[in-house]
Amino acid sequence: MDIKNITEHVKALAIEVGAFIRQQREEFNPDRVIMKSSHDYVSYVDKEAETRIVAGLRKIMPEAGFVTEEGTSVATRDERAIMEKGKEYCWVVDPLDGTTNFIHGMAPYCVCIALRTLTEVILGVVYEVVNNELFWAYKGGGAYCNDKPIKASSTESLNQALLVLGLPYDVKRYKEFYKHLSGALYGNVASIRNLGSAEAELCYVACGRIDAYVEPCIYPWDVCAGSIIIQEAGGKISDFGGGNDLWEQGREVLATNGKIHSELLSAVMASKEAVNASF
Repeated sequence: MDIKNITEHVKALAIEVGAFIRQQREEFNPDRVIMKSSHDYVSYVDKEAETRIVAGLRKIMPEAGFVTEEGTSVATRDERAIMEKGKEYCWVVDPLDGTTNFIHGMAPYCVCIALRTLTEVILGVVYEVVNNELFWAYKGGGAYCNDKPIKASSTESLNQALLVLGLPYDVKRYKEFYKHLSGALYGNVASIRNLGSAEAELCYVACGRIDAYVEPCIYPWDVCAGSIIIQEAGGKISDFGGGNDLWEQGREVLATNGKIHSELLSAVMASKEAVNASF
């Protein structure tokens, strides 16, 4: 497999679909938005973008299977279980990560494409449409934004860290945990943000704009592409126990520059235990 060549084709596809999304935003019709669940929306733009991505990826690598946000049942979050039988490789696609941002005309929102095997993610491309920023990485090749190398930040103390605490749609399951964690961190970190796009937030950790990102109750397509970008940039991603299983499913995602990972992990676990949270 020529992973470098495949990455170049995926980058071009992400930019092409991003241009479609940008054009659609200019003439967007909010009456055609559908509510998938409470406060979780999908638009005709998401669906058409996904159709275009899948068609393009089939040309790039016809032997690969697919896990896609709009075309996959959410009964399970484990994309390894969802992968088509007999397929060595699988594309994991979020055609428009940050749909709520898109609907309201605010950044960021992204086209997200990853390629994985049963054991690991080997390629990730995230195109942030509004700022025209293309983040990408493949295994062993480093991480880039618009073809310039990127690295996670050098912040060494949680007290000096700029954090993102994501707000998932599963309010009942997440609310008490968020209240406890934000209360514990507020005033003890540089500041706290929520940007509305998990993949963008992972890429911003990868390029050093923010130092860490925490969110449970999302899905594989929300983190798959960004996960390899952050790791190739020298950062770290884990679940709230420090392992791999739950972040790959999107159930518990903690991504940092690597230097503050243990310190933040302790704070997150303390809040999880305090409210007896389960994701």
